[in-house]
Amino acid sequence: MKHTVDLHVHSNCSDGTLSPAQLVDYAMEKQLQAFALTDHDTVQGLPEALARAAQLREQYRQSGDISGADRVPEIIPGVELSSEYHGRDIHVVGLFIDPENQKFQTYLTQFIESRDLRNQKMCALLQNAGIDISCEALAAEFPNSVITRAHYAKYLLNHGYIKSIKEAFERYVGDHCPCYVPREKVTPAQAVEMILAADGVPVLAHPILYGMGTDALDTLVAELKSAGLMGIEAVYSTYTPSDERRIRRLAAKYHLLISGGSDFHGTNKPGLDLAVGYGGLRVPASILEDIRSASKRLLFTDMDGTLLLSDSTVSASMHTALDRMTAAGHHLILSSGRPLPSILEVRQQEGLDYPNMLILSNNGALVYDCDRKRNILEYRICSEDIAHIVHAAQTRGLHIHGYTDTEIVCLGMNPELAFYTRRIHMPLKCVEDIAAALPDGCFKLQAIHLTDKSILEDFRLSLLDFCGDRIQMIFSNEQYLEILPAGAGKGNALRFIADFLHVPLSRTFACGDAENDISMLQAAGTGIAMANAPETVKKAALIVTSKSNDEDGLLEILERYFLLP
Repeated sequence: MKHTVDLHVHSNCSDGTLSPAQLVDYAMEKQLQAFALTDHDTVQGLPEALARAAQLREQYRQSGDISGADRVPEIIPGVELSSEYHGRDIHVVGLFIDPENQKFQTYLTQFIESRDLRNQKMCALLQNAGIDISCEALAAEFPNSVITRAHYAKYLLNHGYIKSIKEAFERYVGDHCPCYVPREKVTPAQAVEMILAADGVPVLAHPILYGMGTDALDTLVAELKSAGLMGIEAVYSTYTPSDERRIRRLAAKYHLLISGGSDFHGTNKPGLDLAVGYGGLRVPASILEDIRSASKRLLFTDMDGTLLLSDSTVSASMHTALDRMTAAGHHLILSSGRPLPSILEVRQQEGLDYPNMLILSNNGALVYDCDRKRNILEYRICSEDIAHIVHAAQTRGLHIHGYTDTEIVCLGMNPELAFYTRRIHMPLKCVEDIAAALPDGCFKLQAIHLTDKSILEDFRLSLLDFCGDRIQMIFSNEQYLEILPAGAGKGNALRFIADFLHVPLSRTFACGDAENDISMLQAAGTGIAMANAPETVKKAALIVTSKSNDEDGLLEILERYFLLP
């Protein structure tokens, strides 16, 4: 079983039969690399499981058995939340949750209170049916457990009221039986949102078990994807090969992570074993690694005025912090109005070469995958609109230029272009007709006026009637008006990248200092304005750094959110 995991496991803190510590020991026996403790609507078992794993590792280390310490399985903090959808019981598993999250704890407390009230009502109905039972008696017989109908059934069996667990559900506590009281449940979308609030990865559990038709299940998954669903259980104990293929197709359609697990409950599910289900289950560790990556955080940082010092370099302290951040698995996304060649130049010169790195360039008109050396998102201004915009700029005597993949396309050198190319080191392609030189369009156009922003503002207004629905225009500083395709923008690119990497928006952080950063700050889970940003940018942010870019203000954010001990 080496290199396998089980991401759906229950202890006796809900409706399993093994204690959390016993699960750790059993997982070692099964040679599991990791398992997720996903008790129903509770995280009470996590401290015991984590403590047992730590105890075993220490015992092996003290005995000198380092390989033994490595064999102790990783415990993934999880939970399985119950919800209701059109009369169906739908479960959502949360992986890598923060069990101490205050919002999540409040939700669980409220859920427990409603469950306790339900248990009181069920006990009263059973008492009326002639059964000597109480909430106190259940708690005494099943200590430290979340009481479910399985516990009622066991109690009735243990005390001679029935001859089998099945009989308990058929006569007393099954759906529509006289002693059954339905629970107050959240919707699946609310369950997804609660897991995201706990920094977890929400996964739709065992969707085949809900008996939904293709269209109905597709609708449910689409709704949950909109709410932030990140994964779906495609590998499960009872699935046939056809079932697994069906769910994998659904995962591909909605760009969801694959998860898998046995749904082990101990003797409460006879014949279903940890790690192997009914014998043929195998969840490879690679599935866990994909989910682990999605549990990391994304840092979208503007370059000029944010990450970079005024001389366009990265300080030694900042570089060390970024090294540590990316080594921990978090993602750095350079997010700039600069064209891609300029960003790649800075990346190389400053040694910002990290794995799994994406670049958001041209204010979101282009997203580039550094590892694969290919564009993964593109928006272009069409040649016809380029011709109109360039003509309008020329009529006003205003500098404007465009870009090929590697060159600045311009009418000729002038003071504005000389100013621009101090930092943007790209070869010039001087032409008589910019639009004709860009038959396939371009990612952006750049209008520049060095002394009077109002001239650029008037130019922006003049373009709205002709192509306002096809372009957007934002300032990256007082001298630069960026003209972009309507679908571009740093905020839209951030949302695309978060989905591409299977990371919820709640784990995205965006830092910037100018107007062109505002959409990114607003789209991110946490928007951060630099101390050197204008008030309009600071008002769009949740956090404002106390120091400027030249004082490495971004370090405050790295130390607070990405460099935790």
